[in-house]
Amino acid sequence: MGRKAFDAAVVDLAQSIGMLVRRARAVAATDELSWTETAVLRRLAMGGSATTAELARVQEMKPQSMRTVVASLEEMGMVERSPHATDGRQVNLELTAKGMAAQKLAGEVKRTWLAQAVARLDAEEQETLFEAGRILRRIVEGDRG
Repeated sequence: MGRKAFDAAVVDLAQSIGMLVRRARAVAATDELSWTETAVLRRLAMGGSATTAELARVQEMKPQSMRTVVASLEEMGMVERSPHATDGRQVNLELTAKGMAAQKLAGEVKRTWLAQAVARLDAEEQETLFEAGRILRRIVEGDRG
């Protein structure tokens, strides 16, 4: 494969991954939660309690903007504040039962949509896609070191 063809294939791959991610987000979107709010719920479900500053870093946003997201989640009863274990000036945010349920539902909706889409492929396409997933995981995990 020549350099131009390789570059074009990389761009096409990146665009396809982006479209897949956007489609999965759209499927899981609700009128109640924004994508950022859903991402915060997922982070708290996966990583446990966190400060607003920690959540802002993970989402690559300013702490002031994250405070707005957190306030919205608090107002909906999705998260609650608890004292920080070592720093009395900070508070940790934790999921409530309602927040955990909303996060779990969003994940299930995305997985169901993807499973239904993959089920429409033939067996060979499915295996190719699953192998591509393993390769993508290897690429991402190789970037961590």
